[in-house]
Amino acid sequence: MENFHLVHDNGVYKLKKENAQRASKIIKTNKTEAIKTARDFVQSQGGGSLKIHKNKGGFQEERTYPRANDPKQSKG
Repeated sequence: MENFHLVHDNGVYKLKKENAQRASKIIKTNKTEAIKTARDFVQSQGGGSLKIHKNKGGFQEERTYPRANDPKQSKG
């Protein structure tokens, strides 16, 4: 499964494939719309994990697309 990161940088959102040097997509909109655009992009790539970062750094949440690929819940 491919991993993508959505990060806020200098007023825009950048969607980067894990370990990539360049952004796969630069999104010039609010965070809600950036997440929707990132979701659509990840799904168009055959699915994967979308790791959403907080605007001021740090990790916010992880989403898996399609949902059927989401790992089973574990305790802890």
